[in-house]
Amino acid sequence: MKSCVITMIVIFAATLFLSNHANCQTGQQKTLPDSVFFNSLVVQYAQSIDQADTLLALKIWAPTDEISFFNPGGTAYGWKGVKNIYKMFHDNFSARKLNFYDVKFAYYGNVSWVTFFWTFNGTLKMNNNPVQTKGRETQIWRKVNYEWRLVHVHYSGLPVTDLNQGF
Repeated sequence: MKSCVITMIVIFAATLFLSNHANCQTGQQKTLPDSVFFNSLVVQYAQSIDQADTLLALKIWAPTDEISFFNPGGTAYGWKGVKNIYKMFHDNFSARKLNFYDVKFAYYGNVSWVTFFWTFNGTLKMNNNPVQTKGRETQIWRKVNYEWRLVHVHYSGLPVTDLNQGF
């Protein structure tokens, strides 16, 4: 238990340091952020989903009308639409936990994309039943005023690999 707490403190401190370091630089050319930095962006995103917290989400999403969120249930555009995704998580689940793995990223100046697989565990408010879904996600991040901000999320289910499926 003690080692788990220490590990969480180290991860939290590294996330703060890397986020601050990346956000504090101005006008200068930055060195390529590494996988730890991009992983920390996904950590912040997962926390915003886990907490269904629109105030936390405002800190990671770009403050532009062009943001979008594609999911099997539909498409959300702009902050109003994205905010409704968080409202859906808040209104329908009494507990939420988004776990992710196999994070990969590509970085091109002021734009990057991150891909990962995830497992979402939740508890439905209406009947207290547990729910688990699994999928994969692509996120597009862009520098806005020298800060990395989320501009697009697209998620879907896991790949279908059975014969005559997945077309």
